[in-house]
Amino acid sequence: MYQIEKSLNKLNHNQATFFLDPREQQELMQKLKKGTFQIYKPYQDSEKNIFYKTKKPNIILYEIKTKIPLLHREILGSIFSLNITSELFGDIIITDNHYYIYVLERIAPYIKTNLLKIKNSKIELEEVPLSTLANYQREYEIINIICSSNRIDTVIARIIGTSRPNIIEKIKNKEVTLNYKVLIKNSYLLKENDVFSIRRHGKYQYIGIKKETKNKNFIIECKKYK
Repeated sequence: MYQIEKSLNKLNHNQATFFLDPREQQELMQKLKKGTFQIYKPYQDSEKNIFYKTKKPNIILYEIKTKIPLLHREILGSIFSLNITSELFGDIIITDNHYYIYVLERIAPYIKTNLLKIKNSKIELEEVPLSTLANYQREYEIINIICSSNRIDTVIARIIGTSRPNIIEKIKNKEVTLNYKVLIKNSYLLKENDVFSIRRHGKYQYIGIKKETKNKNFIIECKKYK
């Protein structure tokens, strides 16, 4: 709620917000009148976006130059290790063995100066034009699983190949998020377009039940973020 109040205050002073995740964007839109704001999207289906009234935000796109392959979580962890909050940077993009990150202009010099290693390997940040990813479209892996229900603990257990008790333990340890909030209720029934993440196992979007099997189970489809 603090982030929403801060965003409202910025907009009231004709300032752009920081980067907002999809949940925060929904909450903010509920408090704003239609037509009184604009949304800056760095690319077509970006997740983290910025609200503004008249003046577009100043952001920087860095390409991460590296000699080794990197995972999204490794890049994210290295950024957080600099004590940078998520509102100061946007989506991390991995495409064709290239790595990119959007950051607010105000924090860009600090990140460029201090983000020197990822996965114990030296990296370099090179500013590239925002147009570099203008036509980028997010890539997903389609996953179909057979489950007895669309309970989130059941679905996750099938996705990562473990037992429901193990998933319940992960939920207790705050290792699972649902729609960008820490998941509390393991019996939650997934709804279309819900987004959930499992620490060390990636991020997924629930598409829905495709059909029922002869054994009264369900074929469920999810998209895994690449």
